[in-house]
Amino acid sequence: VRWNAVAMVVRANRRYKGLGGHLSTYASAATLYEVGFNHFFRGWDDGPGDMIYFQGHAAPGIYARAFLEGRVDEGRLDNFRREVGGNGLSSYPHPRLMPDFWEFPTVSMGLGPINAVYQARFNRYLHNRGILDTSRSRVWAFLGDGETDEPESLGALSLPHREGLDNLIFVVNCNLQRLDGPVRGNGKIIQELEAVFRGAGWHVIKVVWGREWDDLLARDVDGILVDRMNETLDGDFQRYATEDGDVVREQFFGPDPRLQRIVAHLSDQQIERLRRGGHDYRKVYAAYKLATEIKGAPVVILVKTVKGWTLGESAEGSNATHQMKVLEDKELLTFRDVLQLPIPDQQITAEHPPYYHPGPSSDEVKYMVERRRALGGSMPHRRTTQVQVPVPPPSLFSEFHQGSSDQAASTTMAFVRMLRKMLKSKEFGDRVVPIIPDEARTFGMEPLFREFKIYAALGQRYTPVDHKFLIRYTESANGQILEEGITEAGAMASFTAAGTAHSTWQHPMVPFFIFYSMFGFQRVGDSIWAFADQRGRGFLCGATAGRTTLSGEGLQHQDGHSLLHASTVPSCRAYDAAFAYENAVLVEEGLRRMLVEGEDIFYYLTLYNENYLQPEMPGDVRQGILDGLYLLKAAPTGAKAGVELFGSGTILREVLKAQAALSERYGVSSNVWSATSYGELRRDALACERWSRLHPAAPPKPSKIERILAGHDAPIVAASDFVRAVPELIARFVPNDYHVLGTDGFGMS
Repeated sequence: VRWNAVAMVVRANRRYKGLGGHLSTYASAATLYEVGFNHFFRGWDDGPGDMIYFQGHAAPGIYARAFLEGRVDEGRLDNFRREVGGNGLSSYPHPRLMPDFWEFPTVSMGLGPINAVYQARFNRYLHNRGILDTSRSRVWAFLGDGETDEPESLGALSLPHREGLDNLIFVVNCNLQRLDGPVRGNGKIIQELEAVFRGAGWHVIKVVWGREWDDLLARDVDGILVDRMNETLDGDFQRYATEDGDVVREQFFGPDPRLQRIVAHLSDQQIERLRRGGHDYRKVYAAYKLATEIKGAPVVILVKTVKGWTLGESAEGSNATHQMKVLEDKELLTFRDVLQLPIPDQQITAEHPPYYHPGPSSDEVKYMVERRRALGGSMPHRRTTQVQVPVPPPSLFSEFHQGSSDQAASTTMAFVRMLRKMLKSKEFGDRVVPIIPDEARTFGMEPLFREFKIYAALGQRYTPVDHKFLIRYTESANGQILEEGITEAGAMASFTAAGTAHSTWQHPMVPFFIFYSMFGFQRVGDSIWAFADQRGRGFLCGATAGRTTLSGEGLQHQDGHSLLHASTVPSCRAYDAAFAYENAVLVEEGLRRMLVEGEDIFYYLTLYNENYLQPEMPGDVRQGILDGLYLLKAAPTGAKAGVELFGSGTILREVLKAQAALSERYGVSSNVWSATSYGELRRDALACERWSRLHPAAPPKPSKIERILAGHDAPIVAASDFVRAVPELIARFVPNDYHVLGTDGFGMS
């Protein structure tokens, strides 16, 4: 496995210089993965198995194992990072690129750990609510010590302790190095992480030294060796990993005669072979076994390794090892000898070093395959079977087509009412997962607390201050609402776990994550991109949207650009609805596309807090709502429009006022259009443009914008509560003169 991981990256970079890939991460972590694969990681062939968050930079080793198992052939290995022609291997774990292989995208460092935390929590949520039996499944998260500097890596550690998530195991590969140099050259990262995890209530297991040190520690009756280990800085330990045995004897053991006596019986070569614990299969096995037996608390295993272990002098432990993509022939020959592989010199010194496969009948491969069979099948493996589930009947949504009569309501209020109806649906309600980052009262959602209850793993063990009231803060072990507290990152991780249940559990769930729109894409955009990579489904709901509709909050709350962010995510369908009936159409269609058609997309819906009369749905505008543009109010019969007015969200009401003002004051007739999605209009226009480019002999394919505006040739004025760049998404595709009004700038209280 080690050899093929290196051979794949070296071959790729000799063919295409600068193609990339990483040698040193898997070299340091190979033992951690192989012990897991052979003894602990449970597959899904015979029931619920484990979920593994592989460290992204270790991907070459996972491909190398898949090659030996017969899941990947040489041709595909040679297409590492070359996917355009098909049959390639993605650089890192990317479910969007390899949908039947990778489950979890992890190489935006820090997101793997927090997603693993909330995945373990969501597994318990499914179990406690009686939806699925998830008791056999563990979540393993592999991460690097350097990765723990990302706030998301350690920011959610208290949650697993509070909820007793003994289905969660972190394995931190402490090779003491990050991308540019030492993680804590002037400190000790293992002790630092131990303090952090213990303080958060985790059970900590440390695998620091290999078995060769056991005898030395037994001789250390005065504790002098332990003291020396504790006082030696990580920067020095990194250097000792690269030094000869005589240097280590002199500089590590030499300062104290008692230390010298402890190693007097060892040769310099034996001192060189004093391994770190993460390279000792027995020590790692013992740690994993203990971790799987601990009850009532999450576990972290802190494992000391050497980055680039066994790769030779130029790579092993060097500061530059992370960026190394190629080994020279001499280094490959040495590496071959270390691994004791029967590969002839002439094959290694050829232009491309060979892959090595001992054959399916060899003892090694038979053992590997048999162990995976015994543990429930090969991993990683993403399940892609489409599961059909019932969706709410049209009658659930038709209520919102009727308008609000004489009662003013915001689109947020109407959405919450729609959400409640979905939650109450007998056939569908259990699949709905409301997710709120501590803003339910802002959005008028507190009545849901009593009816559907807030999920609390241990139940509500106190009497809430509002227990005498009809609307009270009600928690339950089988509650449905995920009230996450003030953590958009954590709420997004819950959204990810719920929105990918169609694959991870083959049981589609429908998360609705409602948040201050300013704190969505701007705050957790990286997590949203990873959600798209993971082929997630669900609804992101940006409430209190718009730059001018949120009174008094100031520039850090007033969102005028989330729709622009949303337009950059290929699988996101973003809409800026003005009325309740528009949102009803969008939610109904979203459920159909995600649950019936099985599309790996998600929706972003803006919701507003301005109260006004919600109108009745005017005629057959459903397709226009979905397309992104429809005629809402035409000019008076017989009058030719002198201008076409586009509006979105609450600003559409101002556009309707403008239509009246133009007519009454200036005698100018106009048409008013509801522009529900400039992003969808642009998506279609780009697709038509591409089709026309690829079919030069055929007439150009007209876009929806052109078809919708056919016969409407007056100048267009588009008004938005978002920055002008949002309506300008379609500017070059609009056949008319096009003028945009927006809310560029910071916004004010």
